[in-house]
Amino acid sequence: MSETNRQWLLHARPVGMVKESDFELRTSPMPKPGDGQVLVRTRWLAFEPAMRGWMVDRPNYIPPVGIGEVMRGMAVGEVVESNLDGYAPGDRVSGMLGWQEWALGDGALRKLPEGTDPRLALSVLGLTGITAYFGLLEVGQLKEGDVVVISGAAGATGSVAGQIAKRKGCRVVGIAGGAEKCSWLTDKAGFDAAIDYKNEDVGARLSELCPDGIDVFFDNVGGPILDEVLARIARGARVVICGAISRYNEEEAPPGPRNYYRIVAQRARMEGFVVIDFLARAAEAAAELTKWVAEGSIVWEADVQKGFENAPRTLQRLYTGANFGKQLLEL
Repeated sequence: MSETNRQWLLHARPVGMVKESDFELRTSPMPKPGDGQVLVRTRWLAFEPAMRGWMVDRPNYIPPVGIGEVMRGMAVGEVVESNLDGYAPGDRVSGMLGWQEWALGDGALRKLPEGTDPRLALSVLGLTGITAYFGLLEVGQLKEGDVVVISGAAGATGSVAGQIAKRKGCRVVGIAGGAEKCSWLTDKAGFDAAIDYKNEDVGARLSELCPDGIDVFFDNVGGPILDEVLARIARGARVVICGAISRYNEEEAPPGPRNYYRIVAQRARMEGFVVIDFLARAAEAAAELTKWVAEGSIVWEADVQKGFENAPRTLQRLYTGANFGKQLLEL
């Protein structure tokens, strides 16, 4: 084993788009596991749009990453040394191991069943799938026959959310950027329709595809797309705010939606949620999602970059729309 540990540390609070200079690559001594700990060799890193918010020192649902601290992030790795009952060398585990080649973990790490694809563990069966599952079914109170619109629909969370809605007997319209992503939504993921926000009039297409209004909107984007949807919500609609990637790298907060009063007129509800509130029920979601993947009724894509040195550039892909599916890095 190596005697050193490469780590990406947060070097500066980002202003505007995340930059490579916001991080610092440092070599540290190899960590040694204490009692109740395991030493894990990181194999895969996962990237979430929410990571931009973790880097900023302002009120959030979890404390920000400190300057000089290892960048926070989910990962899959292999146990190399164990001082923890129930964990043995060779076990594959997932958890918040951070951007480092070697990490210490404890009983909070989730052991992966034998043969589990790490890409699947970090996407559909990880935080991504759990977010889609509870955001749609619990927060969105999905019902059979609902007209459902998903923004960021070709992303890791949006694509799973849309496929869950199809399984539950809903009509599903996805909004994504580019013809390739939109074709994947309809041809592979089974969406009823897709709108290319880069090349189509989103409002006009929503009116055409949802003439009687939108019952559930699962929003990953915010901004003008949220405004266009609010103008077309049905009576009793549920607007689920999962994310707002369109504004994460803005230096100043953009104006709020102009059409928010439609929530009053249509007796609708708009609610935000954070997946950590549902982690106690993660096994429930994982069991259902595992079954659906095995049946072939949920398909998924992973955008895999390679090389630990490319972690900052891989994160940037989320905010430029370069990724297709779950953004991952193989070390």
